Amino acid sequence: MPITRRRLVVISAALALLPSAGRASRHASKIWTGQALGARTSIRVDHPDSAAIAARVVTEIERLENILSLYRPESALARLNRNGYLVDPPFELLECLSIAGAVNHFSGGRFDPTVQPLWAVWAEAAARGGSPDMQAIARAISLVGWEKVEIDPARISLRPGMALTLNGIGQGYVADRVAALLGAEDLMDILIETGEFRALGGMPNGADWPIHLQAGGLVGLRQRALATSSPLGTTFDAAGRLGHILNPLSGKPVSTMWRAVSISAPAAAVADALSTASCLLEDASQVELLVREFPGARLELAT
Repeated sequence: MPITRRRLVVISAALALLPSAGRASRHASKIWTGQALGARTSIRVDHPDSAAIAARVVTEIERLENILSLYRPESALARLNRNGYLVDPPFELLECLSIAGAVNHFSGGRFDPTVQPLWAVWAEAAARGGSPDMQAIARAISLVGWEKVEIDPARISLRPGMALTLNGIGQGYVADRVAALLGAEDLMDILIETGEFRALGGMPNGADWPIHLQAGGLVGLRQRALATSSPLGTTFDAAGRLGHILNPLSGKPVSTMWRAVSISAPAAAVADALSTASCLLEDASQVELLVREFPGARLELAT
């Protein structure tokens, strides 16, 4: 299946839990469709207990949305952004922010979850059919900076006006948590897709999961994850020139040579964040240096 950066998110949790390699399945696929991560979502399961497996995955996604979603008013992240602090933050939010902080550090601040005020400025201007003025951008930049976030297990605190976004890491993190849920039940040979890919084992026939990159090439996945970021995959303008990945220093959509960057890693959250950060780097050698800081991570394609 090709990787595309799109608003439609498909979660194929247990896409092919086949009874045995080389035989046709005796069990009809169980398909669930609904909303998750702010997008249309589906789960396809081929397994004797497909309905129960799908139900557990849906419950886990729902639980994670109530922690990580920007758009649910009572999610942990939304309450943090609204109040400027969060007491006794959930472990999952702390873990996701810990990964984000590591990528922020090794990317020289290019990956920065505090860009949400910038995103809001650009999105509001786009809704009016234009671009934000320099004063609005400057005000938003003053609210950006990972070093301004205070995090400990008992409390997360933001400075007034700051807000966090988990775009660029959240979809990968959800894939990791779904994988952990299924792996704890000793389920294997599963491909999970949440906009990023996470493989539990390989295919039921023993081969790696073949992921065809939209920009060309194929990556085989076995017990690892793959993420692709495209600066112009989502844009703020009808002409498609102002991409959704924002430079936290300039406050503007990244001006980059990259059409797409694909990175694999043992964890989907790491691959997700690294692919986003890489879109803000200037050449493949910089991407390679960043990726080397994360054990098991690998640059698959930069074009």
